[in-house]
Amino acid sequence: MLNKFIGTLLFSLLIGSQFSVNAQDRVPFDQGTKYILADVNVTGKITFNKQTVVTFAGLEKGQDIIVPGEEISNAIKKLGKLGLFSDIEFYVNEIKGDSIYLELFIVELPKLKEVKINGIKKGKIEQIIKENDLIKGKIVNENLITTTKNYLENKYKKDGYFNTKVSVTTIVDTTSANEVKMVVNIDRGQKLKIKKINFEGNEKFTDVKLKKAMKNTKQQNPIRIFKASKFIKEKYKEDLVSVVDKYKENGYRDARVVTDSVFLNKKKNKIAINVKVEEGNKYYFGDIKFLGNAVYSDQLLDRILGIKKGEVYNGVLLEKRIADKTKPDGDDITNLYQNNGYLFSTINPVEVKTENDSINFEIRITEGPLAYFNKITVVGNDKTNDAVIYRELRTRPGQKYSKEELVRTVREIGQLGFFDAEAIDPKFKNVDPNAGTVDIEYNLVEKGSSQIELQGGYGGGGFIGTLGLSFNNFSIRNVFKKDAYRPLPMGDGQKIALRAQASSFFQTYSLSFSEPWLGGRKPVNFSTSLSHSKQFLFTGGAGGADRDKSFNITSISVGIAKKLTIPDDYFVLSNSVSFQYYDLNNYFTNLFSFGNGSSRNLAFTTSLTRNSKAVNPIYPTRGSEFSISAKFTLPYSLFNGVDYGNLGNLEENKYVYDGTSYFDSNGTNVTPGSYLTEVPTQNNPRPTKANTLADAAADQGKVDQIKFSWLEYYKIKFKADWFTTIYDKLVLRTLGEFGYLGSYNSDRGVSNDPNDPNKTLNYGVVPFERFFLGGDGLANFALDGREVIQLRGYPNQSLSSLSGDPIYNKFSLELRYPLTLKGAAQIYVLGFAEAGGSYTNFKKYNPFVLQRSAGFGLRVFMPAFGLLGIDFGHGFDAVPGGFSNQKNGWETHFIIGQQF
Repeated sequence: MLNKFIGTLLFSLLIGSQFSVNAQDRVPFDQGTKYILADVNVTGKITFNKQTVVTFAGLEKGQDIIVPGEEISNAIKKLGKLGLFSDIEFYVNEIKGDSIYLELFIVELPKLKEVKINGIKKGKIEQIIKENDLIKGKIVNENLITTTKNYLENKYKKDGYFNTKVSVTTIVDTTSANEVKMVVNIDRGQKLKIKKINFEGNEKFTDVKLKKAMKNTKQQNPIRIFKASKFIKEKYKEDLVSVVDKYKENGYRDARVVTDSVFLNKKKNKIAINVKVEEGNKYYFGDIKFLGNAVYSDQLLDRILGIKKGEVYNGVLLEKRIADKTKPDGDDITNLYQNNGYLFSTINPVEVKTENDSINFEIRITEGPLAYFNKITVVGNDKTNDAVIYRELRTRPGQKYSKEELVRTVREIGQLGFFDAEAIDPKFKNVDPNAGTVDIEYNLVEKGSSQIELQGGYGGGGFIGTLGLSFNNFSIRNVFKKDAYRPLPMGDGQKIALRAQASSFFQTYSLSFSEPWLGGRKPVNFSTSLSHSKQFLFTGGAGGADRDKSFNITSISVGIAKKLTIPDDYFVLSNSVSFQYYDLNNYFTNLFSFGNGSSRNLAFTTSLTRNSKAVNPIYPTRGSEFSISAKFTLPYSLFNGVDYGNLGNLEENKYVYDGTSYFDSNGTNVTPGSYLTEVPTQNNPRPTKANTLADAAADQGKVDQIKFSWLEYYKIKFKADWFTTIYDKLVLRTLGEFGYLGSYNSDRGVSNDPNDPNKTLNYGVVPFERFFLGGDGLANFALDGREVIQLRGYPNQSLSSLSGDPIYNKFSLELRYPLTLKGAAQIYVLGFAEAGGSYTNFKKYNPFVLQRSAGFGLRVFMPAFGLLGIDFGHGFDAVPGGFSNQKNGWETHFIIGQQF
């Protein structure tokens, strides 16, 4: 249309016509005459300011202009490129001497007022509007209408609605100026499912094996869960290639699809597919020679290729060993060169000779010159400061090009958690083989990094309310700068979290802060936390809690973590010091052997971790995480001069009450009145002989108060976590854990279970810091330093002793598949099988005697709320110490803020 206006204008000017807005006003002018632009009057249907339009056109009063000439032609082109106008016309209003007055007549494209979508559920309408950016005020042109129509048709075709039809119409809104209403009608039709897939000509492989090779095109099967039967043309063509690859993987180099046919039964909305294959002969690898390699020897390249003469020909394997497109960090020949600066290298396998059933190859290599990184830029970080990103980059100007470092940089940026890990896109700019340089531009999409936790629920006999705020990209240095509050100072990569949780019987408050680059020069993570908790004794009565009986904990910790370079730079060494002050006030429970007094826990923790998980921290698809840690206190019993074995001379005078009778340390029943000078009572279940030091420790709780005034223990933990991509985005997680809590001096621990006189409990382990296995893994309001280990399919903490155990191990397999990994909400489903055991001592430790479970679940991660999930687990074994020997059966677990 624009060309028509330009042609009309130029044609009219060339034949000497007279142009004006009003036909009665005729202004003569000479062809190709040079004028001074006196003014441009803007008319038509427009809401823009006159001067703004003239500026967009590139015209300016007083400039020299030739009529007809390039100035007017260029002005029309510039306005046309804006995509804001439907009609653009220039007229000559008046000519005075060497001055010319022009009129620009334009019609502005209408704007979108509202959208109405028919044919889908109301809950899906908002998503469609967002995906197509159909917001109010958007310019409505043919491109928008066509793009919307094509997007929706393709969207539903991918879901199996092959006959989807979409119409988009606009209606002028008479109540407003230049606005239209858009009506989108969607007719999905019925979903087409594949009734049958038939193969012809296949003798070496059965139909079943060839169907398995088709990953996305599946015929109907009622027992299949994760892959629906739907026909998508593009995926179907890919699957035909996969069928041929199946043959190539097994020596049939010449295999091909001869014909394929898709039949539609419109009445039943079913599809039948016929595929005819030609298999050809089976081949083997012959001689393989390398040509053109000067940097690396034949022996090294042969080792990486890993293919020997006489092996069955495998074309797919050969391609992967040359360049594995499924693994950006694969161990292949292309990566060998590209990880060492040879960006411009090419490696091509060429068949040079076929003898009988053997194929000889030449691997022809063009190494090219070394390449170096030149300009490194980052775009898309609107909130995060450049320095936070640039310090994570492993690709630096002047550094030799390395694909490995490029892939690693993408991982490091993704691990920050500030950007959509799935959208990180390193673009190659200005690749110059002659200069040997390449520019890299990292394109990022920022996502919300702060989280709010606001929840309430009923648990433990009362209402529990939680309020948590986590700012994961905080800027502490800008706290006192008013302009930095948008709404909070952000962008420096620091993390600060505040959390409060309370009910009628407990309260807990915590504050934590971490700086990932202490000093700003090296990746040294500094962290600190402070918390205070108060728990009242839960009575179970109408009041719920006895506020005269309380248990308080005040805790503080400081830690430093540093990235290492040896054995490799995935390793992190962490060290921290923590102190907890436990204060018990008339708080008698089965958790502790004393109810009045205090304990202090000063501990040093050191851990070594290797984390190579990539690339999305929410949904890793490859890599692993290994960690080993040791937490220990000072061995106070070595230097404080206390004989804990004869504390109060009461070792021979311990008595245990089982609810009915009393027993001595040998398990012998004690008859009140004959052996004891005092009759045991509920309040005094452990009376002493008259000739003992009764005043020193008439109450065993006082003895234990002395034992545990300063906690003495050590704790060793190990964890191994692998992530393996099975196919596409289907990921297998393999997990193994082990934990052990020990003591320097067994006399400083608790050795008797007050509920079982014949059971020795934990052999001298302190009553704090123990492991509790089973359930959802959430510690909730427990205040005794315990570690709660998830094992789904069983009640919470049910697989350990009532007061915890010093040893546990756990093994888990988890199969994950994402429903969406977009920044707004990342959702995946999972199936799991796991087993674990909890043990009172090493004599009873048996890693093959485990409680087993399996089940399935769902995880939803939203930046504002963190991780939410639900699991349904089936326990195959009985709960230890329970009332039944029957398997536990199904349990439902709600997950909040668990590990990814």
